[in-house]
Amino acid sequence: MTMKKRAPGFETLAIHAGQEPDLATGATIVPIYQTSTFTQHGIGGHKGFQYARSSNPTRSALEKCLASLEGASFGLAFSSGMAAISAVLSTLRPGDHVVASADIYGGTYRLFEKVCKPQGLDFTYADGRDPGNFARALGPKTRLAWIETPTNPLLSLADISAISGSCRAKGVKVAVDNTFASPYFQKPLALGADIVVHSTTKYVGGHSDVVGGAMLTSVREVYDAVKFHQNAAGGVPGPFDAWLTLRGLKTLAIRMKRHAENALAVAEHLSKHPAVESVIYPGLSSHPQHDLARRQMTGFGGMVTFRVKGARPAADAFFKALKVFSFAESLGGVESLVCHPATMTHSSFPASVRERLGITEGTVRLSVGIEDAADLVADLDAAFSAAG
Repeated sequence: MTMKKRAPGFETLAIHAGQEPDLATGATIVPIYQTSTFTQHGIGGHKGFQYARSSNPTRSALEKCLASLEGASFGLAFSSGMAAISAVLSTLRPGDHVVASADIYGGTYRLFEKVCKPQGLDFTYADGRDPGNFARALGPKTRLAWIETPTNPLLSLADISAISGSCRAKGVKVAVDNTFASPYFQKPLALGADIVVHSTTKYVGGHSDVVGGAMLTSVREVYDAVKFHQNAAGGVPGPFDAWLTLRGLKTLAIRMKRHAENALAVAEHLSKHPAVESVIYPGLSSHPQHDLARRQMTGFGGMVTFRVKGARPAADAFFKALKVFSFAESLGGVESLVCHPATMTHSSFPASVRERLGITEGTVRLSVGIEDAADLVADLDAAFSAAG
């Protein structure tokens, strides 16, 4: 009887995919190929690498590993998450229409509105909590649906399978920003999406020491178009950045488990705190899309959003009193961070749009790290007390 070969698990792929021992030296860890060019032995006599903007062995290892974790055929690494998003949008042409999640990351909104729209692209923003909103927004010129799930910072979810189904029927490609969930907790391609984008600065890198982005797909024509842009525009990570990101990937699984455990503990505590007006976390049964989160994700992530009573003055006093949480932009690192979306990550949204979406002056976003959960809770309590 022939035994069916077992596919490697996520943790194994994170450590080994694309990371065979170095052929030249036997080095177990992928080397940092800190070179801008590669010597060739005559015309056409290269070993797969010619110039580091086009490709680099360290970057190739990262791209292969990321693709394996998302279940994609192809992967491309970029110098930032925004560079990855820009590369995907570069496949569109003036007059093309994009339907996007309403409460996307502020930087993505800024790119769409201030860069892509003046170049001739058209955007419609739809509340992804109802898949029908995306379906109704599709038109004859729609070429792309852009989904964030969970969204930044309101942690609302979009049903990837349902939206992908309606888009597929119209020949529209679906891209999912999977940064908040990470490939450990969510697999958009398996749910019907065509493209996955990450800010690898966040959970993938995981240590707040490198900026990067990635695009993963199994659609050959998408890969070819984005690969062309990657080389032509040159928004690529250097070999050391690629190496740092690859090193971070090795512990992604165990970090995500701890992020989620701590986030749930923090969310449950905040939901009972008298200074808190409301708490948003997909892992709480009170989250209106908790059932979808259980179906679509294998874990609920490390992001918690809440609204503090007393709005901005109370929030500012709270930020200043924190000791373990750092008041800073970004997310997904091993250390806990807190930010004020209205003045930081989403300041590019008009105030009226922020208010309509629910990104109020009292909205606080936590990136819950992997510290001792009791210390995180104690820090939050102490800050609330100090803020009065």
